[in-house]
Amino acid sequence: MDKPAGMNQTALSAMTNVLDLAPSDRVLVVTDPVTRTCGEAFAAAAKARGCSVRTYLLPSEGRPLKAVPPDLLALLDEIDVVVNAIEGDPAEVPFRLEWIKAIEGAGRIRMGHSPGIDEEMMLHGPLAVDYDRMSRRAAALLDALEEARTLLITGPGGTDLVMDVAGRRFISDLKATVTEGANLPCGEIYCCPVETGTDGVLVVDGCFPGKGVVPAPVTIRIADGRAGDILCDDADTLAIVKALMDTDEGARTICELGIGVNSGARMTGNILEAEKTAGTAHIAFGSNEGMPGGRNVSSMHVDYLFTRPGITAVGPDGRQTVILEDGRPPA
Repeated sequence: MDKPAGMNQTALSAMTNVLDLAPSDRVLVVTDPVTRTCGEAFAAAAKARGCSVRTYLLPSEGRPLKAVPPDLLALLDEIDVVVNAIEGDPAEVPFRLEWIKAIEGAGRIRMGHSPGIDEEMMLHGPLAVDYDRMSRRAAALLDALEEARTLLITGPGGTDLVMDVAGRRFISDLKATVTEGANLPCGEIYCCPVETGTDGVLVVDGCFPGKGVVPAPVTIRIADGRAGDILCDDADTLAIVKALMDTDEGARTICELGIGVNSGARMTGNILEAEKTAGTAHIAFGSNEGMPGGRNVSSMHVDYLFTRPGITAVGPDGRQTVILEDGRPPA
């Protein structure tokens, strides 16, 4: 199978399984010059399904975008499904948040969100997966975490955290609804922890946006949900993390805990794929306004991955349940 055909096939599988694509759907694909081949694959897949399709190409000029172009917003009046196959520049978080709010605020559009998508993801990795098997894995974790009030989170690199998640439900990104979009590729469960309720140490031995896979672990000390001291033996990595954390007042606040469940995802430097990798977890700092229960405001949302997590849930009666050991559910 040649490259375009392979990309079209995985695009159709993702749109069918995650977005419930139907021939009657009116589809909008938003893309840009860097990710255009991926956008074209989603558009071709939707056309093959019998959908009417429009493509909007974001220009190279004026990037990074800070706001949604008015002519793009105007297209939402006649759309049922949106796929955002676009660059993943962290500086465009304000644009992406505004666009997501507009889509989800319409209350009738199913969204697949793919900031940073590339051809490798569509050909050989996290989009070409067994969605039924992944859904079962996610459902089992959601069931195990349903009564959690506190999480004890560890990692072999030195991560040791206590996190308050009382009243903050975990959800899966494996199925988009008209009020909550999904990443393409999908493959995580996540929640917005209580903003002031995390204490301990996070050791990032995976990757994060702006750097990719870390050349040396990053240690972030956390108190009352906010990042404090940051340590790393690699000076360039340390400077990048500190700059991201100092973007604005909300950039140091923990806003998400995610657990990867996609067996086709790989620990690459691309966060869209890496955060879905089975056997990893990630903690994000910054904005979670667009997530269920999220209350933190920032112009940034930065995910920091660590490998082989151990997670124990503490229920309302104090009983502890092991959720993950060394990145995997207990036998």
